[in-house]
Amino acid sequence: MERYGYEEYDAPILELSEIYKAKSGDELVSQQTYSFEDRGGRDVTIRPEMTPTVARMVAAKRQELSYPLRWYSIPNLWRYERPQKGRLREHWQLNVDLFGVQTIDGEIELITIASDIMREFGAEENMFTIRINSRKLTSIIMADYLGLDAMQAHLMIKLMDRKSKIPKEAFEAEARQIFDASEADSGFKKLVALSEAKSMAELPEKLLASSPIKQVQLLFTHLKEAGIKNAVFDVSLMRGFDYYTDIVFEVFDNDPQNNRSLFGGGRYDGLVGLFGAEAVPTIGFGMGDVTIADFLQTHELLPEIHSETDVYLVVIGDVLRQAQGVAKLMRQEGVNVAVELLSKKPEKQIKTAVKKNIPFALFVGEQELNSERFSLKDLATQGEEALSLERVIARVLDRRNRGVKSRSDLE
Repeated sequence: MERYGYEEYDAPILELSEIYKAKSGDELVSQQTYSFEDRGGRDVTIRPEMTPTVARMVAAKRQELSYPLRWYSIPNLWRYERPQKGRLREHWQLNVDLFGVQTIDGEIELITIASDIMREFGAEENMFTIRINSRKLTSIIMADYLGLDAMQAHLMIKLMDRKSKIPKEAFEAEARQIFDASEADSGFKKLVALSEAKSMAELPEKLLASSPIKQVQLLFTHLKEAGIKNAVFDVSLMRGFDYYTDIVFEVFDNDPQNNRSLFGGGRYDGLVGLFGAEAVPTIGFGMGDVTIADFLQTHELLPEIHSETDVYLVVIGDVLRQAQGVAKLMRQEGVNVAVELLSKKPEKQIKTAVKKNIPFALFVGEQELNSERFSLKDLATQGEEALSLERVIARVLDRRNRGVKSRSDLE
């Protein structure tokens, strides 16, 4: 995020429940949140998402901020639902938001960032697909093509958003109930035909002439110029939150074992204005840790876990206090040092360091303290040499700066 000029922000975990009811939809608050009345009699909610919060923050400082405003955060979020694959009650989520850009350039930047994040994790282009749609186009489809009123359209959007999660028969039954009784058969046939369109070219002629389609076409042209070739149009993509106003997108895993949405976002130009400030054009997305971890595991891209500790200080004999002094000198030079405190035999101390995946072990006993030369053991190569403390520090920092490979890498 910082390579693209984004700055990190944070916020409290509690919000008034009303901001989610108005901005995310009543279903989220009534069914999927931890909400309660606090001691002051206020109806509050532990944040289930970050977008309403950041919109509130920007609205409060609307005139003081410089635009375009690029912000990101990685908060922990809570949702009251059944834990399952890809979904836990508590998770961490990267949130990325760009404020103040009305043009399609905002969508281009955010989708490019999303693609770059996937590449940074080691994903190849054929491993994931970026699906794109327009909520403005969806509004035209609901009103002009399917003939639905505002309430029916709202219900249909929610249903379409759940389509992949419910049986085909249940989807058809619910969809038919949304249409007026006299229009149920013809309306459902139109809906099926529409959902089967694999590209913009397969949409009805009436829709192809709309301005939202032209906007989506322009977006695809620029994404291809930016080198993103795995983006596709998906007319059934809804994004369930009520605040989206235009382009929406989701990143999907292409592997049959995990063929699901990983994360997504879109444009929500009206959200800041709902907090009493002048409206600010905004686009953003959120990436949860659970779904991306499933993706990485499915594609065997999970990184090796490396210890942040550079050196495990092996204490030989009754010299713990002196060993702590050696560790202090090393820490002052920027080396991360853990000191053995349990009076274990040296070989057991080394096993501890190996188990924790620490690159080096440094032996400190009376002999080393008297000679001021310490034995440094590289736990990956098993190489060992006696060095002055200054040389030990230099060797460790040099190895860290060059990138320490794990033992499994070396093997």
